[in-house]
Amino acid sequence: MEYRRLGASGLRVPVLSFGCGTFGGSGPLFGAWGNSDAAEARRLVDICLEAGVNLFDTADVYSAGASEEVLGQAIKGRRGEVLISTKAGLPMGDGPADWGTSSARLTASVDGALQRLGTDYIDLLQLHAFDASTPVEEVLSTLDRLVNAGKVRYLGVSNFAGWQIMKSLAVADRHGWPRYVANQVYYSLVGRDYEWDLMPLGLDQGLGAMVWSPLGWGRLTGKIRRGAPLPEKSRLHETAAFGPPVDDERLYRVIDALDAIAGETGKTVPQIALNWLLSRPTVSSVIIGARNEEQLRQNLGAVGWSLTADQIAALDAASATDASYPHFPYYRQEGFARLNPPAV
Repeated sequence: MEYRRLGASGLRVPVLSFGCGTFGGSGPLFGAWGNSDAAEARRLVDICLEAGVNLFDTADVYSAGASEEVLGQAIKGRRGEVLISTKAGLPMGDGPADWGTSSARLTASVDGALQRLGTDYIDLLQLHAFDASTPVEEVLSTLDRLVNAGKVRYLGVSNFAGWQIMKSLAVADRHGWPRYVANQVYYSLVGRDYEWDLMPLGLDQGLGAMVWSPLGWGRLTGKIRRGAPLPEKSRLHETAAFGPPVDDERLYRVIDALDAIAGETGKTVPQIALNWLLSRPTVSSVIIGARNEEQLRQNLGAVGWSLTADQIAALDAASATDASYPHFPYYRQEGFARLNPPAV
């Protein structure tokens, strides 16, 4: 397993990490993902650790805390062998104190996560969404206290806009508070919006990308084909409305390219899609999920080999979209210095 620095930090993380959204799954979204109990989760953790995958990502909102609880049971007795990433900030109830990242809510969220996980520290805490109702100074000063108390070691964000990240980093620098070093983002061959603003920001400011839904919300599993109906057992029947939209023609164009490369390499469609991400700028770790051992072992096969330059170019071309304003002049017109990284 290859390990990379997480942004501008000293934390080294595996290029593949395990997403625990399937642990203790319940409800219309997480129940459709999977519902691994503690015994099954322990087996999946065993396989991950054998392969060198020691980073496990969860969130308090995953099945109302059940994911954290099951993960805590699965790693019991081997806390020193794993890195735990969890997230807080999304609603956990209908009350006025059940959402956001105010000082009171954030402190209570971390304490609750520690209890469910059965640990006294979190390796990486990420804010799950930007809370526009709470001053950035309040959020960051609370995070500073949590770090100084030893409850949290590294900080990150997820689902933030570029200006929200930059404002936070500026405030942190002004007060000498810890900076965000991770940005957990949606990024895939059928979802490349990350490249326009957030990737250049990550390069400039030292944020490592932790990629969620790298298979395009289940669309790049190899089960979807042009001209064929959605497979009967696909979770997209129940979960498509919760995830990022994807244009059908673009999806099939990407799948056609993946199929061609699968024929050349002997690798599976998801392995190729995951491997492509590992070649992209700023990517520190790609979060893979699995409902069972077979899926996990297949996803682990995405590392240990590389796509050729021609194969990467074919995937780039098949998945390309026009840049939105104000980015498109930098790609179309002479006289505009290109701001985005060359690999985009």
